[in-house]
Amino acid sequence: MSTSVRWTIKVSSDTDLSLRTFLGAQGMKKGDLSKFVEDAVRWRMLDRTVQGIKDRNQDITAGKLEARIDEAVGAVHSKGRGRPQAKGVRARRA
Repeated sequence: MSTSVRWTIKVSSDTDLSLRTFLGAQGMKKGDLSKFVEDAVRWRMLDRTVQGIKDRNQDITAGKLEARIDEAVGAVHSKGRGRPQAKGVRARRA
């Protein structure tokens, strides 16, 4: 974390004990609680984002969805970004 912000949160005693027991069993220390919470928040935000996208696209056929994805990828490529290269791979000169 580059810049930290202090949170004050409340959880049940059962959740606190369960989490601390879990972290201890994993060999994690007291300071790892913040890392665990941050990771959990990021995963939950990703999960909700993905679910929102799925809900929004539930009435679209697979073919139409794939066509939209191809169109979006084509638009990015046409803007000159091209295909990303793997690390350590250089483009060949003609």
